[in-house]
Amino acid sequence: MHQPALFMLIGILLSATAMAESREGDLDPQRQAELETLLYQDCGSCHGMTLRGGLGPALPRDRMEGFTVDALAHIILHGIPGSAMPGWKALISEEDARWIADHLRHDNPLETLNSPD
Repeated sequence: MHQPALFMLIGILLSATAMAESREGDLDPQRQAELETLLYQDCGSCHGMTLRGGLGPALPRDRMEGFTVDALAHIILHGIPGSAMPGWKALISEEDARWIADHLRHDNPLETLNSPD
């Protein structure tokens, strides 16, 4: 499947399953630090250590804001079938996935791919 078609399919799927969002604040600071390391090290192995892309697409904040926290958490937990994106459900909780999703949408240091370096 071509990448634009895959993103369109994902958008449709996620729009249909999205629920009301809430910012996650229940995780202790140590767990948040662990998840941030996971994001920039493990996820970064495909999405780039600065989230600018690689095997997987770039994850700038302006792009992540187009998805709900629930939609992003679903992708993180279950992956994207037929792609290199694995599901992380065996390794992290739903609360963890929602924290990562919220971080990508609100605290992501990569605001956009269109900004000068």
